Amino acid sequence: MDETQRAARRVADTERQVVEHVARTGPVLGRASSPDGAVTVVAAPGGPPQEVRVSPSALNMGPRALADEILRVSARASRDAASRLHRTLARVADPAAVRALAEIGFEPGPDDRGPDDDEFHGTYLRESR
Repeated sequence: MDETQRAARRVADTERQVVEHVARTGPVLGRASSPDGAVTVVAAPGGPPQEVRVSPSALNMGPRALADEILRVSARASRDAASRLHRTLARVADPAAVRALAEIGFEPGPDDRGPDDDEFHGTYLRESR
């Protein structure tokens, strides 16, 4: 087996492991809320917000302040999603693939909590609505 075939096999093995892991745990999503809980955003890694919830009290901010708050919270949700992706793939991917994630912007989080050790008690989809 030449180097190209070995690399293709590693990629296929990693893909299989990631698919199996996501099938067991659900999609990787990030979540963030404003300090007062008036704005909550759910986002997938590298994508736009999938859900934006605005409480009635947030409407008192005015359109510009509300838009700014949604953008701030969206950025935090995106960082949280990237961090969760990084932690999730670190469990199944080889170290070079995990380093590559950081190189393309999916940085690990600021701490080493596991994905179930946060204030949301696991992934968003496990929470009751």
